[in-house]
Amino acid sequence: MKWFSNPQTLEQLKKQYKKLAMQHHPDVGGSVTNMQEINAEYDKLFELLKNTHQTADGKTYTAKTETTETAAEFKDIINRIINLNSITIEICGSWLWITGDTYQHREILKELKFRFSKSKTAWYYHNEGYHKNHSKIYTLDEIRDLYGSETVMHKPSLQLQVI
Repeated sequence: MKWFSNPQTLEQLKKQYKKLAMQHHPDVGGSVTNMQEINAEYDKLFELLKNTHQTADGKTYTAKTETTETAAEFKDIINRIINLNSITIEICGSWLWITGDTYQHREILKELKFRFSKSKTAWYYHNEGYHKNHSKIYTLDEIRDLYGSETVMHKPSLQLQVI
């Protein structure tokens, strides 16, 4: 593998993809060729790891039901939100959480099927196949503790400066 460093679970793959996209996406100064290679490698690894997950304490498990998520969904979402100003993108387990000054981006987030959690004051996304099996309501910090968290602050796109 050229771009990914041996991910063992879907969560590890998504975290690595997000980091690579933040560094190599054409909108932040990367090359189109590199991003195409990253996307192709992500697609192959996604098919291998789509049902392999990891808990926050590092235990790996295979999902009981096969995921309905596709590799393209996550890539499309990251590509759409990578340049939104004043937000923080966070992966907790297989969910994406968006915090920060999100009000100005609410229409884009709604279009991407994010939902807003008033109690957490954050937007979240998960694939449509998810169904909650309990009635307990977790705080965002408890979710981070349970599933782990990878946060990437917004990296402003490169802009031409008038001299």
